[in-house]
Amino acid sequence: QVQLVESGGGLVQPGGSLSLFCAASGRIFDINTMGWYRQAPGQQRELVATMTTAGNTNYADSVKARFTISRDNRKKQVYLQMNSLKPEDTAIYYCYVKMITDLNEYWGQGTQVTVSS
Repeated sequence: QVQLVESGGGLVQPGGSLSLFCAASGRIFDINTMGWYRQAPGQQRELVATMTTAGNTNYADSVKARFTISRDNRKKQVYLQMNSLKPEDTAIYYCYVKMITDLNEYWGQGTQVTVSS
C-alpha cells in the first residue's frame, strides 16, 4: 500500500502561480510513475503531468509551457509548479502514483486550486 499526502493548493488570481507538493509513504520503493491529475466540477478526471523514475514526462497540452513537474526519486516526492494560471485551471488536483511491479495505482485525497479574480 502507498499513502499520498498533498499540499499547496489555494486561491490565486489569473496569471499567478502556485506550487503543489505530494509525499508518498508506505511501499514507496516500487513506485515508478508519479504525477498529477485534476478534476473540475462536472468533468472527468484528466491528466495534468506525470514523470517516471527515469525522468520521462508527459504533460497535458493545456498546461505545457506553464506547468513544470519535478520529483525527488529518493524521497518519492513530486512537485508541480504552476505558472500563468487561468480560471480554467480551477479544479481539485490529485497526486497519483503507479507501481512498477504490480502496476497498481494510488491517489491522494486531492487539493483544491481556484483561479479567480
